[in-house]
Formats: sequence, structure tokens, C-alpha cells
Amino acid sequence: MTTQTNKVNTQKVANIRALAAKCCYAVIDQGRSLSDELPRQQDKATLKDKGLLQEICYGVLRYLPELEHDVRALMQKPLTGKQRVFHFLLLVGVYQIKYMRTPDHAAVSETVAATGTLKNRQMKSLVNGVLRNFVRASENSSLHKKETLPTSIEYNHPSWFIKKVQQGYPKQWQNILTANQQKPPMWLRVNQQHQTIATYQELLTAAKIDIKAIDSLSNAIELAHPTDVTKLPGFEQGWISVQDGAAQQAAKLLDCQQGDVVLDCCAAPGGKTCHILEQTPDIASMTAIDVEASRLVRVEENLSRLGLKAKVIAADAANSKAWWDGQQFDRILLDAPCSGTGVIRRHPDIKWLRKATDIDSLVILQQQILKEIWSLLKPGGTLLYATCSILPQENSDQIECFLKDNNDAQLVDIETNNTQEEGILGWQLLPGEKNMDGFYYAKLIKTIS
Repeated sequence: MTTQTNKVNTQKVANIRALAAKCCYAVIDQGRSLSDELPRQQDKATLKDKGLLQEICYGVLRYLPELEHDVRALMQKPLTGKQRVFHFLLLVGVYQIKYMRTPDHAAVSETVAATGTLKNRQMKSLVNGVLRNFVRASENSSLHKKETLPTSIEYNHPSWFIKKVQQGYPKQWQNILTANQQKPPMWLRVNQQHQTIATYQELLTAAKIDIKAIDSLSNAIELAHPTDVTKLPGFEQGWISVQDGAAQQAAKLLDCQQGDVVLDCCAAPGGKTCHILEQTPDIASMTAIDVEASRLVRVEENLSRLGLKAKVIAADAANSKAWWDGQQFDRILLDAPCSGTGVIRRHPDIKWLRKATDIDSLVILQQQILKEIWSLLKPGGTLLYATCSILPQENSDQIECFLKDNNDAQLVDIETNNTQEEGILGWQLLPGEKNMDGFYYAKLIKTIS
């Protein structure tokens, strides 16, 4: 009883701004993933404050260059060394003042109070002074008045990435960067082994959960507002899963048939594996592989919740000799390792963790996996190449090179309702199109000689 009481009391005194500063510091300065670090900090917060902590962390990472520019304008020299976490505390404070409904005085006072939690009250006067000066400058519209900002600050993306997007999409680059700054919607995938789309719509209506749209190609349901999964009818019973509308195109495009032997490469966390099994329960077998054994835990959990079965293997897709039993596959989904540049609105830390030098290495890895996995496909079989990237190097250019090197590969046209950028092979969904994530698909058939 005493332990529980102490835990509750500890959570009550946790300063959310201090936790947010620690989280952003860990991501930007220490290179930790937001999806790893945020839950660690949320464990220290009360249930009602977890959402606030997430909002602040995501916001700071979305607007990082802009916020840093604002702070630099109000300081004589940057904070370094042991004081570095207070740099992020200032960013937390400025974000609240600029973008949240928190009253200015509350944002300032709570952020200043965090200096005690971070065990350096000597920083109190600095944090207080900078934030109060920022409030005054904002009220007087004097901060950066008539200033022309660098593109990286104006659009809140790293310069190298902006250049690549401009090269790949000269007419749409601004729309892409703007879409990356938006909060993502919540999409649902109905398990039609349990419920029809129409029936589940009725269940959502009865639960007073509003629907914004239903995708005509995949039947993905977009909610009007994100909702806690515990409030979704039948979630625990496996009637429904959360999956972006772009990712839900994979099962339909792969088009598995009764009796097919199917392989899902780089399968974690298993959303597409489960969707294929839901859509075609009469396939002969499903094998799901991923190089990271720890990530396969999520695959097993999803299969279990949905009542589905698959052979799950920790394996390197680029080295089939270590795991393949010699039986070729009728259908292969290759959701290749990629830059993740199509899902920045869901994972804003990608902008700062991913480096320009990573892209060439990823392209080489994708080529290796694609070449290896192609040999496992039966003649007449289908391989669906997919990434959550928008960079042509990883997508259209990759497929163009593969087609030149493999005479037995034929690209199948994918019919969509989207406007395609000229010269792009396959189907490139850009962030925000149909309110979906950025995603790429290329459907290849192995010709019979």
C-alpha cells in the first residue's frame, strides 16, 4: 500500500515540461528514437498528463529549426555541456507560447519551475527572462519582423531533405513539406472475418465515434478525430486494427489467392501480415520474417489478438540461405527498409535522426534484398515492393534499375485515383494525399520463360 501511494505522489509532482525537455534532448543530442524515449518519460507522468507530454514533444520536434531560431534571437550565447538540456527546456516553453492554448503566464511559470526538477535552479532567471522577453516580443510583433528566413527554418526541415524533395517533386515540394507538419489522422482496418465495413460503421455510430471518410480502394476508415483504441468496438476481440490508409493498400495490391504460399519480408510490426490473412484466410501458408527479433514480438501480439496464424522467423531477407527451406513463394510482399520520409508527420524525429548519407546505404540494402528475394518467387508469381519513403532513389529509380537488370520482371500498372508525378514508375502516394501517409508501391510479375 505504501509503495503504491509513493508512486502516485511521485507522478503528481512530475513536471511535464522537464520531462519534455529530457525527451527532446535524448532524441536530438543523443540520437534516440522518439518512439523509444517518449514512453520512458511518460511512465513518470500521470495518466492525464501523458497526452500533454506527447503533444509538447511532437510539437518541439516538428518546429525545431523555427524554435531554435526564436531562442537564439533572445540569447547572447548558446547553452552547451551540462546546460544543454535547458536549451530544450526553452524550446518547450516557446512552443507552448506559440502553438498551444496554454496561457502565456502558465507556460512561463511551469517551464521556469522545471529548472528545479532538472536540478539547476541557477538557470531559473535565464529561462524566466528569455520566455518573458519572447512573450513581450510576440505581443509587440517585433520578433524577426520583416525577416527573410532560410528555407530550412521556414519549412522546419533539414536542408538536405528539402533539396531532395525539390529535385524529386519540383512542382509539389512545398505541399509535401507542409503536409509533413500536420498532425496525422487515425485510420482503421476492419477485420472482415468478423465484421463487414457497413456493420462496423454502425458500431462506430452507436459508440458516437464519427467517420470522416472511407477509402474506395481499400475500404480503410478514416476517423474524424483520433480515439483511444479501448473505445473502439471490438478492438480486443480482433474486429479492428489501427493502420494508415496508405499501408492498407498492400493487401489489396498483393491480391493473394486461395492456396498461395506467401512471404512477408521485413514484416514487423505485422500490420500487413495480418491484413493479408484477414483478407485471404484460405492461403496455403504465411511466412513473416524480420531481421530484428525484438520487433517480431509485436507481430506475434498482433497475430494473437486477431486470432491469426503465421510462421514468424527472425531472419535477414538479404541472406535467404540461412532460413529458406527451398519452397518458392506465389506472392511476396517486400516492405523494404527505407528512410521513412513518407511518415514524418507521424514520426517527426525522422527529420533529425535521418542523415543525407543514410540514403545511399539504404538504396544498396534495398537492391540486395530485392535481388535475393526475387529468386524465391515462383515463375508467374507476384512481388509487391513497398516503402514508406517519398524519395525517388528508394522507389521509382530503384524499380527502374531492377527492371533493366532482370529480364524476367514485368511491372504491372496500378490503377489509382491519384495524380501521379510524370516519369515515376509504380504508385507514389505523397504525404497528405487522400489524407494518407507517404507510401510507394511497385507490383512486379515474374514472367514464365
